[in-house]
Formats: sequence, C-alpha cells, structure tokens
Amino acid sequence: MTTIADVAKATGVSKGTVSSVFSKKRPISKEVTERVLEAARALNYKPNYWARSLANKSTRILGLNIPGEKFKFSQFHLSLMNGVLRVCYDHGYRLLVNTLPQTFLDRVENISSDPVDGEIILDPEADDLRIEDRLNREVPIVLVGRPSKAYDNRVSYVDNDNVGMTGQITRYLLELGHRNFLFLNAPKHRTVASDRELGFLTACQEFGMEQTSHQIVHKPDTINSSLDFGYETTLATLRKMPEISAIIADSDTMALGAYKAAQKLGIQIPEQLSVFAFSDDSVFSPEFTPPLTGVRLNAEQLGIEAATILIEQLKKEAKTINRTIVPTEMIIRSSCAHRNIEMGGNHS
Repeated sequence: MTTIADVAKATGVSKGTVSSVFSKKRPISKEVTERVLEAARALNYKPNYWARSLANKSTRILGLNIPGEKFKFSQFHLSLMNGVLRVCYDHGYRLLVNTLPQTFLDRVENISSDPVDGEIILDPEADDLRIEDRLNREVPIVLVGRPSKAYDNRVSYVDNDNVGMTGQITRYLLELGHRNFLFLNAPKHRTVASDRELGFLTACQEFGMEQTSHQIVHKPDTINSSLDFGYETTLATLRKMPEISAIIADSDTMALGAYKAAQKLGIQIPEQLSVFAFSDDSVFSPEFTPPLTGVRLNAEQLGIEAATILIEQLKKEAKTINRTIVPTEMIIRSSCAHRNIEMGGNHS
C-alpha cells in the first residue's frame, strides 16, 4: 500500500510537506502542491481520512438529526436535505443523517460521540436531550424549529413563523364560514405544536369562538404512522362531533388519513368538509381528490439557512445567536370551500 513516504520520495520533498499539501495546515507553493498531487494520483495514494481528522480535529462532516421511530422521509425532509446538501457541496462537507432515537443511542454499546464537526437538529422539544448533550460537549448546533425558553439565548435556529402562519390559515377558514374545527397537531412536546396551537387559538378568540367549537388532538409518539393517526382520529371525532366542517392537519400524510376517513363516512370534500395541511408539493398529490390546500414552508431554504449558519459557526465567523425566519405562502387549491350550512351536521 502506498504511504506518505512514497509520495515524499517520488517528489523529493519531506513527509511534512506532503502532509501539509493535503491538510492545508500551512501554505505550500503552487508548484510543489501540483507536483505532490500528481505523484499521489500516479501512486494511487489517498490520505488516511480518520488520521487526518484526528490531526486537524475536524472531520468535514455535518450532522442532520431527525427525530422519530421507524422514520420515513417526507417531501419536507427531502427538500430540506437538498438545501443542506447544496451548502455542503459549496464548502466541501459531507452530510451524516441520523434518525436513531435517543433511547437507542443511550445503550452502553452505542455510547459514543458522532463523527461530526457540527449538527443541524430538527423538531426541537421542550426538554430536548439532544440539545443539552451537544451543548455539554460543545458541539456547534443549529436548530430547525424554535428552541424552548431554556435554550433561547444559547442556540441559533431557523424556522417559519408558525404562530402567524397558523393564525392566517385559521382566519382564512373562519372567513369561509367555518366555526367547528378538528386540529390534528404535531406531538405535544414539540415547540412547533405549541406555536401552531397558539396561532390557532388566537385567531379563534379574535372571532369570538367558544372553546367547545374545536377539538385539538396531538399525535402521540407511540403511533408511528401519521396516516393511521389522521384516519382514526378523524373517523372517531367526526362521529362524535358531526358539526365539524374543517380540519387543519400537521402534515400531508395526516391530511390523507382525514381524506380516507371522510370517504369511509361518505362525506364530500370540500362540500361538507374542508381540509388544510401544513405542507405543499406532497409525494401523495395524486391521491388527493380534490387537490389539497396547503402552505409552502420553503423547506429547501430552511436547509440552506441552517447549513450556512452552522458553517459560519465552524469558521468562527458567527459571533452572536442567529435567529432566521423563512417566509411561508398559502397555496389555495380545491379542498377548502365556504361552509355549506344545508349539508353541514350530517356526518354519521
């Protein structure tokens, strides 16, 4: 196997010079650099990645931490990852995607630090062990989502305006005449769930809505399938509260479950039931009849902003906590309509 000594001998320079060409720890002339690289290619020499990482105290790897059991990528996650990868490509970083739950990582045989220089953490929770662990180990992190108050002044984050966006969606449905809602929300301990609930309740209060006019149900962590949660919850709720005429769903997958429940009950969308989801450009688009009304979260831009901020931290260019809000856009399609009073109240 070719070694650094072989390259040094072939080019007539020291092993330290060859090492510096690859590590860039000290400047080497263009002429010598080209000679070393040419010899390395001819001899099929590649530096030992981990040895170089130990020497530089850098792996050139960013982490992307996505919580969830038996995780499946949604279109949101794929778009966000595309944004992160674009920035990684521009700055010469690899990306390590981690979907393992903390319970798995806490096992004795798996306890080790991830081989990343910094990490992007999705869907922060009120008491997030991931954040506390990275801060204790002084690993640079950026959140996609708002941190809880305990970490607000300690970590940078990018997010949508979930309070304002949900208020806008709710007012849109209220202006269509809807007064009875089912809100299929994210898991209760996630900050995005509390932000969206606040936006929803604020808009309802503006219209003088009573608390009994709506049902907010949070997806339990014990249920892996958002589709099953959307289906079962919608089915049970519409049977118990037939006056509900509008559903707001945390994701397109939950919304698809609501569509299937409505079909089971013989309820027409949007004539008898309007459905709105916090998503757009769904991979399930062909299955939504009529097409689903949603909101463009600009996930790719979220990924670009998060990766850019993280790399600035790694370069020691970020001196303060960064809070970036990426705008959203409502995409009106055919799943929402004016409340049909004559047809309402017949869910059975």
